[in-house]
Amino acid sequence: MVTAYVDGRYLPLAEARVSPMDRGFLFGDGAYEVIPVYSRRAFRLDEHVARLANTLGAMRLPNPHAAEEWKALILELVARNPWDDQSVYLQVTRGADTRRNHAFPGPEVKPTVFLMSEPLVTPSAGQRASGIAAVSAADIRWLRCDLKTVSMLANCLLRQHAIDQGCMETVLFRDSFLTEGAASSIFVCKDGVLLVPPKSHLMLPGITYDVVLELARSHGMKHAVREVLEAEVRSADELWMTSSTKEVLAITTLDGRPVGDGKPGPMGRQMHAWYQDFKNTVMRNG
Repeated sequence: MVTAYVDGRYLPLAEARVSPMDRGFLFGDGAYEVIPVYSRRAFRLDEHVARLANTLGAMRLPNPHAAEEWKALILELVARNPWDDQSVYLQVTRGADTRRNHAFPGPEVKPTVFLMSEPLVTPSAGQRASGIAAVSAADIRWLRCDLKTVSMLANCLLRQHAIDQGCMETVLFRDSFLTEGAASSIFVCKDGVLLVPPKSHLMLPGITYDVVLELARSHGMKHAVREVLEAEVRSADELWMTSSTKEVLAITTLDGRPVGDGKPGPMGRQMHAWYQDFKNTVMRNG
């Protein structure tokens, strides 16, 4: 049985319910986090809880729990579910009002808190060996992409744009500069240097993004955090997509054209090996 959490209760996921008047349902008025769990240890839980608090603060949505309370709820949910490796989804909305009104409800309306967990599924050996196909598109999202909100329609449309063409991801450009993927961070390798855009209001501050840069620094891989031109992406030797579920995955075709020689490159293979070592020695040990 899969266990979820809704507003103070652990219960079977199939029995979880929220009001149709909930502002998350009516307006997409909420925040979320996705937390990878390895060997029942939540990875960088402090950072995920802090990112949630930052999003809630920017949304002027009262945080219903202190950091230690959040961590206790998440770890209890992990303990109640059957998988050693999990992906925990956490969502907070502004709650259910008695009427539909764009303005924020009064303080008597309590935020809705929902958590669930799924098995953490990473790329297959075949995907790692061949890489994946991606397409590109203009970044049509709003100007606060640094906030992890549940208003995800633009991301869904952009991701479906890739699926419709038999691809896994959409690489996004805004005014001829790289931002990120529809559901991932994008790294570029050019002439032996790893390139990635700096964190800004135009992209999500990814936890896996941080890990990849930390590994590059600790192992001496040449890298630069700077604005990346669309032309640099299209002439890259290697492209990677990174996320908590995709880890480090090579993009070997973009818009039907090969990236580099059309195969996962040496820098990506090395980063993937470092990531796996980090996962097995650090992530799985708390």
